[in-house]
Formats: sequence, structure tokens, C-alpha cells
Amino acid sequence: MEGSESDPGERRPTMADVARRAGVSRATVSFVVNDTPGQSIGMQTRRRVLDAVEALSYRPNRAAQGLRTHRSATIGFVTHETPERSFADPAITGAHDVADEFGSRLVLVTTGRSPVRLRAALDDLIDRQVDAIIVATSGTRAITLPDAVRSRPTVLVNCFEGEAGRPSVPTLPTRLTTLLPDEQAGGHAAARVALDAGHRNFAFLAGKADSWATVERVAGYRTALTAAGVDPRRQLLAHGRYEIDAGHDLARALIATRPLPTVILCGNDRMAVGVLLALGQAGIQVPDEVSVIGYDDQFALAASVRPALTTVRLPYVEMGRAAATHLLCPDRHLAPTAPQWLPCPVVVRDSLGPPRAVP
Repeated sequence: MEGSESDPGERRPTMADVARRAGVSRATVSFVVNDTPGQSIGMQTRRRVLDAVEALSYRPNRAAQGLRTHRSATIGFVTHETPERSFADPAITGAHDVADEFGSRLVLVTTGRSPVRLRAALDDLIDRQVDAIIVATSGTRAITLPDAVRSRPTVLVNCFEGEAGRPSVPTLPTRLTTLLPDEQAGGHAAARVALDAGHRNFAFLAGKADSWATVERVAGYRTALTAAGVDPRRQLLAHGRYEIDAGHDLARALIATRPLPTVILCGNDRMAVGVLLALGQAGIQVPDEVSVIGYDDQFALAASVRPALTTVRLPYVEMGRAAATHLLCPDRHLAPTAPQWLPCPVVVRDSLGPPRAVP
């Protein structure tokens, strides 16, 4: 009967079941299911096999495939923080979407910023025979990797090996690739969009002075101002934590000094929210009197405040996608290369306008 042919009891359908239903050999089923290159399978035969796979709800045995191919179809994704506390969620989403396209799965591990847990997590993923590893941090920084990681293709996302400054370029054969946001270009773009709007009187309420991202963003900002004939040394630069209250406190101090700059650049969107609150409490209109620019385009924060925040978008989703694509694309290139820098574009919203008219 048709029902008994399509339902081989309660057991999981096997490749042999698919072969019998399609009237082909197990090898042909294997070639079709695994999309084996170099095998000439006719379209009608391929269609019969795929129809049988669908009718039987056949799923390949990943463990058996792993024994044959020496691949587990898994990628370890190690992040310093839980997704709701950092950029990890969009980066994981980007990596997951690409992995799903290639029939692979992510194994997610968080370390709580602990170097000990990072080492233990990487050792565990290697023991579990993951095919490749992605290591991502919240806040770009230098990290130290155990030597065992070099047995797997590995992509560093938003972090790098080397000193606290610019990441080092590998000099020996390596399976390590580094993806970083081009923070210096992002700082340049934030200043440039303000310059293009007509601003020449700036304040930059930047993040922590020892933060790698802050150093890069300030460098790009200074370069843009200098190129436009604006002396960055004559503009106010202050540092604080990447938090709303820090932006609020810095803005209140700035308001007390009057006259105000015509545009305030902020270390991140959270600081920018604090700045908007302080300006609103002082009765200062944004952008009619002062324009405000953030950085990160963090989740829905920048778009949901009023006025909606002009900001620089960090390419978290793109970094996750690029990492997974690099690891899973058949023609991936794993030779030593310089870090790959992903662009940080400006997202223009309502908090940026032309400078106020001078009476």
C-alpha cells in the first residue's frame, strides 16, 4: 500500500528507504542529498530523489555524515556578553542566517568577559569537533587566543590579536581572519556630515579615552576637521563612560559654559540620549539650536528617541554575515591577510540640521 511505503514504521527514515522509494541506488541518493560535485545526475532522477526525501521527511544523519566527511556542520560562536547586553544579537543573527543557507548550525557560548572562560569555551568547542570558530567581543579590543584554536579556521569579529593599538598582521601561515568596523572612517564620516550641513563649531563628547574605538573615532574626526580648515584643537573634546548618565552630565557641564557649539558629536547613542535629555531640560531645541550626532545606531534606540538621532551605524549584522560566509564559502581564502575593515555609514535622521543663525 502507498501508506506503508511512505511510512516505514516509527523509526527514522534512512537513505535506503529513500533509494527504494525513488528506485535508485543509495549512492545516487547520497550524491543528490549532499549535492556532491562532479556527479552527473539527470534532472528526472534528481526530482524523484527529492520527491522521495520530502514524502518520507528524510533528514540526513549528521553524525554519520561527520564520520565520513570529517565535518560536523557546526560553527562555534563565542561572545563576551549575552546578546541582550551587547551587539552580539545582530552579529549572531547575521552569522546564523548565512550558516542556515549552507546547512550549518551555530553553537553559541558566552564568557562573561572572563579570559579563563574564553579559553575553556574554545577548548570545549574544539573537543566537540566544530568545523570553525567565530570569536566576537563587545567593544573592540585586543584578545589572547590559546594555540589550540589555530587548529580550526577562526574569525575574530570586533576584536584582534596584537597590542592595544592597531591589530598586527600575521607573518606566518594562519587560519585566523580578523573583521573590524572601520571606526576611524566612522569618526570621519560623523564629522563630515556635520561639516556638510554647515557646522564649524563642534563639541565631541567622546567615550572612554583609553577605548580603542574612541581613539579611532577621534582620529577620524580630527582628520575631517583639519581637511575642512577647522582646527580640532580649538573644539571642545571631553571623555566619559558610554552611558546615558555620562552623556547627561557632560552635556550639563557644556550648557553651563555657554555659548554652546552648534553641533555635539557623541561617543555612542546612549551618551547621545543623555545629551538630548540635558538639552531638553535646559529648553534648548534640537536641531534648531544645537544638532546632535550619535554613534552605533544601537538597536531601536536611535530611531525611537525624539528627535530621531542621526548616528553612525556599526556593521554588526554585516560582520556576522561576513564571518560565516568566509568560513562556509567553498572558495574561502584563509591565507594570512591584513584585517578586513567594514564600513560604518552615517544614518541621517532628525537631530541634525544646519547651524543656528547668528543674530
